[in-house]
Amino acid sequence: MRTKIIACQVFVEELRSLLPEDVDIDTLDMSLHERPRSLRQMLQDRLDASRDCDTIVLGYGMCGQATVGLRATHCRLALPRVDDCIGMFLGSRAAYREQHRQEAGTYFLTKGWIGSGVTTPFSAYDAVRERWGAERAERVRGAMLGHYRRLAFVRTGGEGESLAAERAQARATAGRFGLSYDEIEGSRELVHRLLYGPWDERFLVVPEGGTIRLTDFLPERGCSL
Repeated sequence: MRTKIIACQVFVEELRSLLPEDVDIDTLDMSLHERPRSLRQMLQDRLDASRDCDTIVLGYGMCGQATVGLRATHCRLALPRVDDCIGMFLGSRAAYREQHRQEAGTYFLTKGWIGSGVTTPFSAYDAVRERWGAERAERVRGAMLGHYRRLAFVRTGGEGESLAAERAQARATAGRFGLSYDEIEGSRELVHRLLYGPWDERFLVVPEGGTIRLTDFLPERGCSL
């Protein structure tokens, strides 16, 4: 069966070593997450245009409900039942929510986030400071970062993969913005299962002609996902 992957750039940057060979990969800009309706429309356009495959694997979770309402136009879809990519990198929605239980005001960073050049509240602060000065930058800092208390770097590197530079950058960012710093061991198991199967209750499998619903992301009774 011919499979295609449609994923955001952070997913691809983070897990490039896991991606299958000889599989078409369609990468979307991470900035689309800031506009869920635009992301949904872009994803639907890509799904509608994908006529030469049997299965499309989406490297997205619910992502601000951007995937809710997507139609499996020409083939079946598979995606993880997680809130967003951090749940994927931690290995489950339950692991993600446990981290928020420990500290609700947590900002997560990964190698892919740092290496992709995606705008974060931290880089936005620097841009405002450079253009408008320290006073306005401090107002932006309060609005964008005021509820964060912790920065957590999720280690998702494969065996032998050095994360020294990214870890150092994450730690320095936490210190600069007065956040506590933690490192969390991530897991590649959920993503590996997404890419290679078999799919269990942690995944949505939408048949051709089907539509992703909000209720599809809710855990079944007795299942924590």
